[in-house]
Amino acid sequence: MRWTPAGAVVAALTLVTAGLAASTAAQAAPGCSVAYTKTSEWAGGFGASVAITNTGDAINGWTLEWTYATGQQVGQHWNAEITQAGGQVSARNVSYNGSVPTGGKVEFGFNGTFTSANPDPASFRLNGTACNGGNDPTTTTTTTTTTTTPQPASFTNPVVWQDFADGDIIRVGDAYYYSASTMHYSPGAPVLRSYDLVSWEYAGHSVPRLDFGAKYDLSGGRGYVRGIWASFLNYRKNNKTFYWGGCVDFAQTHIYTAAAVDGQWSKLSTINKCYYDAGMLVDDNDTMYVAYGNTTISVAQLSADGRSEVRSQQVFQTPSNIGTLEGARFYKRNGSYYIWLTRPANGQYVLKASSPFGPYTVQQVLLDMRGPIQGGGVPHQGGMVQTQNGDWYYMAFVDAYPGGRVPVLAPITWTSDGWPRVTTVNGGWGVNYPMPNLPAPPRQVKPMTGVDTFDGTALGPQWEWNHNPDTTKYSVNNGLRLSTATVTNDLYNARNTLTHRIQGPSSTATVALDLTSMRDGDRSGLAMLRDSSAWIGIKRDNGRNRVVMVNGLTMDSNWNTTGTGTEIASANLTGNRIWLRANADIRPGSGRQARFSYSTDGVTFTSLGTGFTLKNEWQFFMGYRFGIFNHATQALGGSVTVQRFELSTP
Repeated sequence: MRWTPAGAVVAALTLVTAGLAASTAAQAAPGCSVAYTKTSEWAGGFGASVAITNTGDAINGWTLEWTYATGQQVGQHWNAEITQAGGQVSARNVSYNGSVPTGGKVEFGFNGTFTSANPDPASFRLNGTACNGGNDPTTTTTTTTTTTTPQPASFTNPVVWQDFADGDIIRVGDAYYYSASTMHYSPGAPVLRSYDLVSWEYAGHSVPRLDFGAKYDLSGGRGYVRGIWASFLNYRKNNKTFYWGGCVDFAQTHIYTAAAVDGQWSKLSTINKCYYDAGMLVDDNDTMYVAYGNTTISVAQLSADGRSEVRSQQVFQTPSNIGTLEGARFYKRNGSYYIWLTRPANGQYVLKASSPFGPYTVQQVLLDMRGPIQGGGVPHQGGMVQTQNGDWYYMAFVDAYPGGRVPVLAPITWTSDGWPRVTTVNGGWGVNYPMPNLPAPPRQVKPMTGVDTFDGTALGPQWEWNHNPDTTKYSVNNGLRLSTATVTNDLYNARNTLTHRIQGPSSTATVALDLTSMRDGDRSGLAMLRDSSAWIGIKRDNGRNRVVMVNGLTMDSNWNTTGTGTEIASANLTGNRIWLRANADIRPGSGRQARFSYSTDGVTFTSLGTGFTLKNEWQFFMGYRFGIFNHATQALGGSVTVQRFELSTP
C-alpha cells in the first residue's frame, strides 16, 4: 500500500508540448502524445505520473496500454483504473475524465514496485493506436523526467504538524526514528522515519495490538486515555535489535523487539513494575539501563537479555522549587551520563553524572521559552539525537490543541564543561533554523498527506483503530470493507472505528464510500473524533439512506459517554455511493471549527449542518482525529466499502 501526495499528479508532470499539431475535421485518425514521468524512486519502489495529450479527434473514453519489463508492477493508482497481466499494463479512464477534446490533456498516476531494474516503457497505445506527437500511428515518443527537489537552506517548525507526543528519537546509521504516544489507539507506539530530521514518514508500530486486557477491545470497559504513553525506543547494536518499552495502566512495563521498525514486532517480556515515563540507554559495554519516575527519578539495570531487572535505585529527588520532573530520556556523551527531564508543561531540565547510578547534578535547559507555533505552548519533553556529523538536535513537542501535541526541532550546543544548551532565535525557540548538515538522503520519504485507495491487503502505518479492532469484521483488498462489529447507539462504544491524524494548521479529509451492503439501523460516516465529537454520514432506516450531520457526542472527565449525538441536518440520498468531507481548522486556540459536506459525484460538494466547534482542553491528551466508522444499531451483518481516502491541505 502506498501513500501519495495529493496533487502530485499535476505538480510533478513534465508535459510534451513541442511539435503537437492541432487536429482538423479532415484528420479522422486518432493521435496522441504521452509524457511518462517518474516522480520519485526508492529501493524497490517508485512513483509515476502519465499525461496524455490528444492530438487527434475528440475521444469519449480511453484506454492507454504499455509493456513493463520483468519485475515491474503497478500498485496504488489514481485518476485511472489500471490492470496488469504479466508485463502488459492497461489504464482506463474513470467516470470523470473519459472525454478528451482535440488538444486536451488527461493525467493519472500510480505507485509501483520493481525487482532489479526500472526502465521506462518503450511505447504506448491509446485506444489501439500508437502514440507520438502528431497523427502518424507508426512511431512513438516517450518523455521521461525524474524530478529532483533542491535541498532547502532552512526548515520551518513544526517539522511535523500532526499529533505525535512524548517522543523518543534515535539514529541508526543514516536513518532517524521517532516514537510517540497513542493512548487507546491500536496498533500503538507509531514509529516515524526520516533521513534529514525534517521530512518524516510513517514507518510502523512497536505494539501491534494493545494486549493489555479486555477494556482495550471495548469489552467490559474502555481504555480511553490509558494504553501507550511516554515510552522508550532504542537500538542495540550488539544484536541489531530495536527495543520499545512502556508502562501500561500504571502497573506493568512491556518490552517489545524487532529487527526493523517496519517489520514484525513481538513482545519480549513483561516486567511487573511500572517504569513511569521511561528512557533507555544502551551503554558502550552493551548494558541496558532505564531511567524513569515522576519527581523521584530512578535508574534500573536490565538483564543481558533485556527481559528482567537486575538492579534499580533512586538517583535524584526533584527539589520543591523546581516542582515535578518526568519524561526521562537517558544519554551518554564523552563519558558523562545525562537524564533529560521535562517540567510539564513549560520547562526542561537535565541531570549529569559520571555513573549511571549517580550522584547527579541538575541544570535548567529552558523554562517558559517562547515557542514557534502561534498560540501554542512551550516546547518541552521529547529527546535529543546526535547526527552522523556529530551535531546534536532536540526534538520536543508543543501543546497545540485542538490538534494535539506536535513535534518541533532545534539545534543543541554544549558548554565547555558538558552541559546542553538550546539554540534560540531572539530568545525563543526558532520558527526557522538552518537545515541539518547531513548526507543526501538515500530516497525521498513518503508524504504524510495524500490519497489511499486501499489497494493492498493490509492497512498502511498511517492508520490506527479506536481500541483494538475485531479483525474478522474488516478486510483490505482494493478497498477497505468495514462490516458492522458492534450493535450500539454510542460511537464511543463502537468497535472498528478507523482513525487518521489531522494535518495542521488546517486540512481536509475526503472519504468515498460504497453503501450497497448497508442494512437497516446501520450508521456509517466520517467523524471529528475526540471527547467531544461530531460526524457526517449515512443513516439507513426502513430501506432508505439519508445523509446526516450529527453533533453532541460527549464524554465526562472519567471518559464515560454523556451524549450520543443529536441530528442537526439531513438530506435524502439516492444511489449507493457517496463522498463525505470534513475540513478541520486545528490552529491552537479556542473557537476553531470543523465543517462537513458531501457529494454524490466526487466533484460538487454540498455543505451540511453547522460548523462544529472543536474542544481545545488538554485533558484527553490526544488531539482530534478523522474517524471512519460503520456500526449497527439493530443487528450485525451490514457493511460499507471505503474506496478512497484523501488527506489534503489548502
